Amino acid sequence: MKYDVIIVGAGPAGLSAAIYAGRAKLKTLLIEKESFGGQASTTHEVENYPGVFKITGPDLSDNMKQQAINFGVEIKQESVQDLILNSEVKVVKTYENEFKAKAIILAMGAKPRLAGFKNENKFRSMGVSYCATCDGAFFEGMDIAVIGGGDSAITEALFLTRFAKSIKIIHRRDEFRAAKSLLDKAKEHEKIEFIVNSVVEEAQGNGVLEKLIIRNKITNEQSELNVDGCFVFVGLDPINDIIKDKIDLDESGYVKAGEDTKTNVPGVFVAGDLRQKPLRQIVTASSDGAVASIMAEKYIESV
Repeated sequence: MKYDVIIVGAGPAGLSAAIYAGRAKLKTLLIEKESFGGQASTTHEVENYPGVFKITGPDLSDNMKQQAINFGVEIKQESVQDLILNSEVKVVKTYENEFKAKAIILAMGAKPRLAGFKNENKFRSMGVSYCATCDGAFFEGMDIAVIGGGDSAITEALFLTRFAKSIKIIHRRDEFRAAKSLLDKAKEHEKIEFIVNSVVEEAQGNGVLEKLIIRNKITNEQSELNVDGCFVFVGLDPINDIIKDKIDLDESGYVKAGEDTKTNVPGVFVAGDLRQKPLRQIVTASSDGAVASIMAEKYIESV
């Protein structure tokens, strides 16, 4: 089946693109292999989206999805396996189907980066987690660690205070990238302590996580921290597997594109966390989606 535009990925960027494309009466297909809303759907509370004072990530995602459906967007939950982009008619291949379109919007987003300590994968889902909203309730009354120093790490640590008995925030420096307002909240919270200038070297346990081996970067001394859980928030890696060697990427693997969201391939646009940009937030992803949709519409009119 042929569409005007196919959007790959249904986080805030993809959903926003779908809303604008549907509203423009473009025949639009939105494909997502996992949960609609992307990382936003795993965020317990969103309070910095303009005009929305407080809403959960899943609720915001559901609202955006329903809005796209209301504008006539077709939605499929399938896994994209390959893309043919270097022709006038673009092709999107999934395990189940093959779809064609005049324009493609790439909105696959990014995924949490691993911290890189020994046994991290071994204890994944056995004490090591990357989603506080998903797994926080499993650590009711327990001692946990949070690795990271950005907004995500501090925000999720504050969320985890609802469940945990104590939280140790481990950061490789003594300065934080997180907003001062978040840091102030964390520093004032009775359940939170900070371990700075330190990195986790290894996770240990008998079947499940029981302790972390921590090294102080200043003194090089090692210490043990007994914990029941460890949440990792050290950044993101772009989800670019299906576009490597098809689109120009920067050294970090993000798609090269300016504010017009145009890639180096005519008719292919990129929106959201996958795009090379200085800030990755729901609001900037949504903005990208709107721009990409308008640019796609103009491209379609020109060919």
